[in-house]
Amino acid sequence: MHILFLTDNFPPEVNAPASRTHEHCRQWVASGETVTVVTCAPNFPKGRVFDGYRNRLWQREVIDGIRVIRVWSYITSNEGFAKRVLDYLSFMFAAIVASLFVRRVDIVVATSPQFFTAVAGWVIGALKAVPFVFELRDLWPESIKAVGAMQDSAAIRWLEKLELFLYRRAALIVSVTRSFKDTLVRRGIPAEKIEVVTNGVDISRFSPQPKDQELERELGLQGCFVAGYIGTHGMAHALETLLAAMAELRRRQGGETFRLLLLGDGARKPALQAEAARLELDNVVFVDTVPKEAVARYWSLLDVSIIHLKRTDLFTTVIPSKLFECMGMGIPVLHGVAGESAAIVESEGAGIVFEPENTGQLVDGLLALRADDALRSRLRASALVAAGRYDRGALAARMLECLRRTVRPAATT
Repeated sequence: MHILFLTDNFPPEVNAPASRTHEHCRQWVASGETVTVVTCAPNFPKGRVFDGYRNRLWQREVIDGIRVIRVWSYITSNEGFAKRVLDYLSFMFAAIVASLFVRRVDIVVATSPQFFTAVAGWVIGALKAVPFVFELRDLWPESIKAVGAMQDSAAIRWLEKLELFLYRRAALIVSVTRSFKDTLVRRGIPAEKIEVVTNGVDISRFSPQPKDQELERELGLQGCFVAGYIGTHGMAHALETLLAAMAELRRRQGGETFRLLLLGDGARKPALQAEAARLELDNVVFVDTVPKEAVARYWSLLDVSIIHLKRTDLFTTVIPSKLFECMGMGIPVLHGVAGESAAIVESEGAGIVFEPENTGQLVDGLLALRADDALRSRLRASALVAAGRYDRGALAARMLECLRRTVRPAATT
């Protein structure tokens, strides 16, 4: 089977969509399938093309046996709705053109979060007369309204109609959460065409390891109790809550050895750095995005990982992918996301849940974990057990079987 996969994020980018797509496609190639990925020049999250790449009309490479075609797109930083839409639309059109030159395709998969990529998948599926699969990573455009990037308007309502059109046209929808599936069923999408394949962890890459002493010295973290957030610094993440917690800890604890490590980039990072400077937070360390192969070194520094999203009903339906990496590393979690992901943390015993944007509860959680070695050990052990239930290899195999079932009826007509 030849799988054509459309995504605007792919390694060397290190965000969740890039990692999931790469790890799934790598497993599918190992299972004997042919996989072609159409993507753009790596540029997320800063909106600058990575070293060694150019934003050209067409370029090819092979990554772990995956055929990768990179196309030109309008590249911009993750700021300003209009510019981002231009980014999305340019990739959509370029992906459609490039895909026309990919021969003998059996199925096309297009992944969100933004669904202009899914529009390209539907068009290519129709032109090639093969099934179109919508991998649903985010309820876009609802998430635009949730973070306050755009208010309800005629444009939003048009996007919602397009969203429903794509769900109906897809031969298969692969949702990353059960909550997304429930939402689609309530909106009239047949449950039998929706499969849930959650995010997971590559346990060959993310596993327990001692603190990286060289990195610990470099960042000035020796002897400190280190809490960390690793990921995109965007509007959805409300990381101001973490800064407020560190300010409160400094007031309560004085010279206590708490440190907050913030690793990543995003639209809100400059504002966060400015806020940390205003509050004179010498207990906060900012680190820019690092290559994927180096991320585990930074995870190793953490005594606790903080996962946080803005307090809104929409985010009760999401499961941050970094939760599974924390499990694989055996790092206790302070989880500031309500809903389905909080239920996983509690049922697996992998951490402590606190109310999103509640600084007091976050501070209480940090103090409790700092004071209780036995609690941290218990959470660590439970997280490691849970990680085995979210092994990316097994999840990739499950999605591949869904794709095979979708292709077979088309092959017999």
